Amino acid sequence: MDKFDVDLFVIGGGSGGVRAARIAASHGARVRIAEEYRLGGTCVIRGCVPKKLFVYASRFAHEFTAAAGFGWTVEGTSFDWPTLIANKDREIERLEGAYRGNLERSGVEIVPQRAVITGPNEVELADGSRVTARYILVATGGRPNLGLDIPGRELGITSNEMFHLPRLPASIVIQGAGYIALEFASLLAGLGSKVTVVHRGDKLLRGFDEEIRERLSKELEAAGIALEFGVTIDSIDATDQGRRVRLNDGRVLLADEVMLAIGRVPNTVGVGLEAAGVQLNPNGAIVVDENSRTNIPSIYAVGDVTDRVNLTPIAIREGHAFADTVFGGKPWVVDHSLVPTAVFTEPEIGVVGLTEEEARAQGRRLDIYKTDFRPMKATLSGSPSRVFMKIIVDQKDDKVIGVHLIGEASAEIIQIVGITMTVGATKADFDRTLALHPSAAEELVTLRTKHDSSDLPEQSAESTPAI
Repeated sequence: MDKFDVDLFVIGGGSGGVRAARIAASHGARVRIAEEYRLGGTCVIRGCVPKKLFVYASRFAHEFTAAAGFGWTVEGTSFDWPTLIANKDREIERLEGAYRGNLERSGVEIVPQRAVITGPNEVELADGSRVTARYILVATGGRPNLGLDIPGRELGITSNEMFHLPRLPASIVIQGAGYIALEFASLLAGLGSKVTVVHRGDKLLRGFDEEIRERLSKELEAAGIALEFGVTIDSIDATDQGRRVRLNDGRVLLADEVMLAIGRVPNTVGVGLEAAGVQLNPNGAIVVDENSRTNIPSIYAVGDVTDRVNLTPIAIREGHAFADTVFGGKPWVVDHSLVPTAVFTEPEIGVVGLTEEEARAQGRRLDIYKTDFRPMKATLSGSPSRVFMKIIVDQKDDKVIGVHLIGEASAEIIQIVGITMTVGATKADFDRTLALHPSAAEELVTLRTKHDSSDLPEQSAESTPAI
């Protein structure tokens, strides 16, 4: 008889943990998965899925306005926050049920309790029972960073609470300039809130291409979002009217809500990792090798808890690779070097590969192709929003090593671009691809003129005949 109760015990029922559990079970492993809250993890329950639903809701206001230029008369529109929340909750419940059903059909035993590691091959459940496992997989994800040590911090909300507010805030102050802060800033402004973004730095979206960062700032300000750079929140007080926010330059802002979106941290507190001897980074992330294995041979970790690339598709792929490698006899590793990424602001951003700054820092000689144009839709809608595209090419071998987009449908376009770059497409491959006209995406295969940062022509791709 096997000395272990199970072959695999997974702590965390998010996307990475669920995928690992299902695939391991399909290879014949005896698997249990513990989740103390709800199956689906951050992405499904209080992250990218509900947030994208909110983004869709916020964009209807722009569509109603744009419709007039195309002959439509749209009158008497109104928005009801409780309806959005209720419909969102129903969809999340449906998705959680799908996760549960997939696990059960795979033969995975679900444990609706908190689990803590008590040794290299043992976990203790909240009810006091203990389970031994040949392998333990930690997939506990991340959580909002609450490290802002200011008076009244408890009066602020995070992205978690935003999905459950009883009413749409008429005004909100958001501290942070990453994609979470800016996506909420953009969607709340679209729904009618007065939004102020507070950021200690001088630019948004650290780590993105500089031209994308600059253009997003202009677009957000044009949408009525106030951007306050070089300041932070010093304190938050409760008043009869809402929240009083004091900035470190002495100014005072009044708002219904204050959102603290200064990043996320690995969710490793109270998991028992230190007691088991698992090595952690200074920020609390679990240190793993390319196979997601920790310094303890029987303990692995995948997803945001490792702080490698914190995206749901990465967690899913890491979980799959772990299960195939350990239980399926089909070892493989996840390539984290080329990951398509989107920021669902208005307009949205899509990027894949290196930024111009990263490529130059590596000493590469580059050819830069870029365009800035008014999309066809804007010619009748009257919208001032524009589309910007940038292709970065390595002169050494003509390989496309970075593509950066900002404008409508950028996320959908960048997924396909990611495929081409994954198979090693060159600029010549882009050039010999026929354009689909009229579309914004055609610019990616019609760009021929190289530009530097001070040389950018004015174009209107969709509204100009292909001649």
